[in-house]
Amino acid sequence: MAPGNITRLTEFILMGVSDLPELQIPLFCVFLVIYGLTVTGNLGIITLTSADSRLQTPMYFFLRHLAIINFSNSTVIAPKVLVNFLVSKKTTSYYECATQLGAFLVFIVAEVFMLAVMAYDCYVAICNPLLYMVVVSRRICLLLVSLTYLYSFSTAVVVSSCVFSVSYCASNVINHFYCDSVPLLALSCSDTHIPETIVFVSAGTNMFFSMTIVLVSYFNIVLSILRMRSSEGRKKAFSTCASHMTAVTVFYGTLLFMYLQPLSSHSLDTDKMASVFYTLVIPMLNPMIYSLRNKDVKAALRRFMGNLCCSLKSKQFLKF
Repeated sequence: MAPGNITRLTEFILMGVSDLPELQIPLFCVFLVIYGLTVTGNLGIITLTSADSRLQTPMYFFLRHLAIINFSNSTVIAPKVLVNFLVSKKTTSYYECATQLGAFLVFIVAEVFMLAVMAYDCYVAICNPLLYMVVVSRRICLLLVSLTYLYSFSTAVVVSSCVFSVSYCASNVINHFYCDSVPLLALSCSDTHIPETIVFVSAGTNMFFSMTIVLVSYFNIVLSILRMRSSEGRKKAFSTCASHMTAVTVFYGTLLFMYLQPLSSHSLDTDKMASVFYTLVIPMLNPMIYSLRNKDVKAALRRFMGNLCCSLKSKQFLKF
């Protein structure tokens, strides 16, 4: 096609989770519940770790930022998905699509490295407990979180710019429920070798370094726990990082399933189902994992609810 005959697209059509009309309302209800639980759980974690004086430690500082990332990532995706279940024309403008992709990349990359930071925090807490407050000081915590956000933002700018630097001039139907790099590049009518390489290298590099940090941290944690003579000490050490181990296993397990499946069975439909899990389901599960398996969070929730009830009772008493 000659360059002069190319008509640039101004909007895309999202196929959504399913194109079956009879499933739209049931899926809307399911996704609404998932998003509602995600918002409630993550805002609850953010509130508790900010308000409770006993949760002002590095571990809960990182947990608060993981909750912020989960809430933000889900909010980038879920509202548009919910709207598209109820409308017949599932369109998104060119710039809205670019913004969604950029925002999604910011938070998904931030989550990958925040889990690595939390693994390092667990390693220091168990393997070097006497130096914990020195090694993971408030200044170091702020530095690690700032670097995580800065790197994720830089990655999002580079990758999304590459994806939208190619020409889209033929089909505008995205086989996905949000604007993602792989289904977008599949629509391009120009050479996508460089953008695809950048997307692949970026994803591979991020996964490699973050998983290396996680695996090395937990290898040393396991060795440290096995060296402990006290069974009570081993139990306490394991409970310190059990919630994080669960969250890491679920998150990385989903990503590895998506990226390591054989090419013969790989498809955009499979990617779509995996994407539902790590963009919407995992952000809902993380608050449950950290609250149900963490005594400090459950105790903080009881104190918060107790203070709230006392506050409401005192207000009612003052009225009378």
